[in-house]
Amino acid sequence: MRKNVPNALLYPRDCTPGKFVAARVKSIPPSGIRKFFDLVQEMDDVISLGVGEPDFVTPWHIREACIYSLEKGHTSYTSNFGLLELRELISKCFRKDYNVDYNPGNEILVTTGVSEAADIAFRAIINPGDEVIVPEPCYVSYKPSVYLAGGEPVPVSTDQENAFRVTAGQIEKSITNKTKALVLSYPNNPTGAVMRKSDLEEIADVVNENDLVVISDEVYCKLTYNGAHTCFSSLPGMKDMTIVLNGFSKSHAMTGLRLGYAAGSEELIGAMTKIHQYSMLCAPITAQMGAIEALKNGDGEMQKMVREYDRRRRLVVSGLNKMGLDCFEPEGAFYAFPSIRSTGLTSEEFAGRLLKEQKVAVVPGSVFGDCGEGYLRCSYATSYEELTEALARIKAFIEKL
Repeated sequence: MRKNVPNALLYPRDCTPGKFVAARVKSIPPSGIRKFFDLVQEMDDVISLGVGEPDFVTPWHIREACIYSLEKGHTSYTSNFGLLELRELISKCFRKDYNVDYNPGNEILVTTGVSEAADIAFRAIINPGDEVIVPEPCYVSYKPSVYLAGGEPVPVSTDQENAFRVTAGQIEKSITNKTKALVLSYPNNPTGAVMRKSDLEEIADVVNENDLVVISDEVYCKLTYNGAHTCFSSLPGMKDMTIVLNGFSKSHAMTGLRLGYAAGSEELIGAMTKIHQYSMLCAPITAQMGAIEALKNGDGEMQKMVREYDRRRRLVVSGLNKMGLDCFEPEGAFYAFPSIRSTGLTSEEFAGRLLKEQKVAVVPGSVFGDCGEGYLRCSYATSYEELTEALARIKAFIEKL
């Protein structure tokens, strides 16, 4: 009888479950953003400027469309591409806003959030060993996603002196015979930087000369405060060389509904759809119904939110500068990226002590790339009153240093 014999004696081998985890996954650190978010969940009276999520509730007319769709029994799968009506509306927006024509039948893919769109975009284009240029500071998922797809991320540092804009020259210097793609993410998370059209045109020349694919994450495009956003695929010759990523989380406060989309050539979107249909199948139909309503009737509410973000932006940037934290003026998204180098603390030390001593949560700039060290990401997607109190607490913290 073997009932009481330990497994180790029956099967003399390493039984540690962790040995089954892939080496690539083991080598990737957890999200630095989530680390601080988890700490916040364990504390009371914390003002969080950490997570990039609108504090606005999804507008009622969008929620009502979701509810009504459920009441009507719309609970089935959709096409892998997503609801045709939604794709037609997305196509119409590209035409109206940027004068770019995307065929809703085969050049637009609706995804479960922009995060899925980015993930499958990398997986669709990367062969083992391909290099992908990633300007930093950048959103925390790009480099791990490239790595998990078998590629090698090549970081390019931007700095405050150049308004955190990447230049065509920097990109050109980073190109090797292994370079496959370039990531552009403007308006930028975490800096709030916005690219000028002239800068993008120079980058487009480099992309064309070197035959690169561009993954342009434009999820914050509607949150632009000074001038109009330039969609990268609208530049001459760039439509077929670009995968544009976008969604509804930031513009329409629909984060929990997890709905994004990608637009590109039939070949690139077709490759992404292969992965999508085997992994996700389709985005939730309820969220797609809400997005249809958002595109049809959501501009008014969206513009109200943008105006309020702009008001908060001015409060936060002014407040940080007044207390001695040099803060670049963000032109898009809803983040401020102040320098804390004058304090002598690292980003991690500053954020940790600020949370512990004043109960204000921010994200260390270092989690967004090495060039983010010495900075903090402060989201102003929270109420004006809470931002005012957070600034007072940050000032008190600095005065004690």
